[in-house]
Amino acid sequence: MFDKILIANRGEIALRVLRACKELGISTVAIHSTADADAMHVRLADESVCIGPPPSKDSYLNIPALLAACEITGADAVHPGYGFLSENARFAEILADHNLHFIGPKAEHIRLMGDKIEAKKTARRLGIPVVPGSDGAVGPDDDAMSIAREIGFPVLVKAAAGGGGRGMKVAHTADDLALAISTAGNEAKAAFGDASVYLEKYLQKPRHIEIQVLGDGRGGAIHLGERDCSLQRRHQKVWEESPSPVISPEARARIGGICAKAMQDMKYLGVGTIEFLYEDGEFYFIEMNTRIQVEHPVTEMITGIDLVLEQIRIAAGGDLPVTQDDIVLNGHAIECRINAENPVTFRPSPGKIARYHPPGGLGIRIDSAVYQGYTIPPYYDSLVGKLIVHGKTRGECLMRLRRALDEMVVDGIETTLPLFRALVREPAIIDGDYHIHWLEQYLAGAKLESR
Repeated sequence: MFDKILIANRGEIALRVLRACKELGISTVAIHSTADADAMHVRLADESVCIGPPPSKDSYLNIPALLAACEITGADAVHPGYGFLSENARFAEILADHNLHFIGPKAEHIRLMGDKIEAKKTARRLGIPVVPGSDGAVGPDDDAMSIAREIGFPVLVKAAAGGGGRGMKVAHTADDLALAISTAGNEAKAAFGDASVYLEKYLQKPRHIEIQVLGDGRGGAIHLGERDCSLQRRHQKVWEESPSPVISPEARARIGGICAKAMQDMKYLGVGTIEFLYEDGEFYFIEMNTRIQVEHPVTEMITGIDLVLEQIRIAAGGDLPVTQDDIVLNGHAIECRINAENPVTFRPSPGKIARYHPPGGLGIRIDSAVYQGYTIPPYYDSLVGKLIVHGKTRGECLMRLRRALDEMVVDGIETTLPLFRALVREPAIIDGDYHIHWLEQYLAGAKLESR
């Protein structure tokens, strides 16, 4: 087992990793920018190191500063959390060159799955169903048009090197295709330094379903069921639940078995998430995230498995905690991402939290690094915290979530709490009858109070 882990992140995920380390008896090192000197993970870590000014490129993405922090503290491993350097294959290789352990997958798998075109080819080779589309990068030429006509309009133009909705455009007709490819390519170049784009069939009303996997790097791998992440705004998830209201046990076993077998064949190491679009009973691979996900707590709540703790154990050479037959899904869990944003315009709302009261009671979990008097800085993501609720059934979970949302208080800044208080009372949400476009359609006609 590792002696000391440097947590190369901030906010709630840094605190989440810190707690897992403490339960394993591992010493912790928190890094922080000057803007995060009062952060909760900095206060609770055994040691802390300031690695630079607020801009991420000068602090949390500053690899030489991270290496220096490891050297001066004697850390022997680095946990990257999510975002920042968590899916940077070169970072993993640099750590290895300095005899430091990267708590994550092998660099080759990070690099492979980070290229969306190669990831799709790999998925197809491993027997994972994929969305119909181009086999490689395309440009605004006759080949792109012929591919688009073959798979049928509308088509989705996607950046090969990125995600999060950047470098993604829909071409509804042949007349739209050239502009969509050009616009997506320009966005991809600005965001990821790579203008390559590819085509996929644009599904009309799919669900976004993801399968959580865990591998030991030696050919052992299991899946831990699915999460439904279909409630999204601008391709960003805002609400996740597990299990999905529309996936049958038979479908879960089928797609989960395919994913676990693929990870066994890859000899995948650590946690990962294989993401699909799901429509008319069919799954279509879109990407794989080679890191811990923001929404991992809903899986923890229904399986009883601490994914971050197991991620650390396995990175240190440990075995899988259970076999596939041991995995039993217990009840239902929902996560709401509470952001420091105006609930109507989604304009960021950094500032000082004047009053903070998290909800409590049976089945309630808050993953957050904020506290009363804490100032949310304007330099990073606007996540205040994740409210995760568990119940014996989905109906009980929704009622418990409604109560928890009404109880939660975050004053001094604007938050998205009013949005979730409205959503949890929507008939379509209560019935589980939604898709990846539902939330944006709802927001176009919704009248929410900004409070």
